[in-house]
Amino acid sequence: MTRLLVVHHTASPALHTLLDAVREGASDPQLADVELVTRAALAATAIDVMDADGYVLGTPANLGYMSGALKHFFDSIYYPCLEETVGRPFGVYVHGNDDVTGALRAVEVITTGLRWRRVQAPVVVTGPPDQAARDACWELGAAVAASLL
Repeated sequence: MTRLLVVHHTASPALHTLLDAVREGASDPQLADVELVTRAALAATAIDVMDADGYVLGTPANLGYMSGALKHFFDSIYYPCLEETVGRPFGVYVHGNDDVTGALRAVEVITTGLRWRRVQAPVVVTGPPDQAARDACWELGAAVAASLL
């Protein structure tokens, strides 16, 4: 069985809505061979990352950057996981009240350094999540999980 790790900083009801959609997509019955593991960014460890086969990352855009919690996650796992996780698939969702460009760019710079492979376009949501945003997050979870099969 393969393992999908969802690392998130869910600091608002909007982000909780997006996280739920990602988990629902990754838990589709057709993906029964994928074990879903969800960790808050401040609780996720290098062992969690090395034990997983792919990743979904979720963050708010705070002052033009990813959350401090997700940055802390990357700081703590970067070197321990640098060689062990090359080529692993990932996806990302970002939520903000307006511009999320800096947050997304920061995640992309770090995942490029880790040499992870993005398998689905990033989901960028500004303002309250609507059905299209929820659907995009569902698809993100399902696509990253499916890439592990």
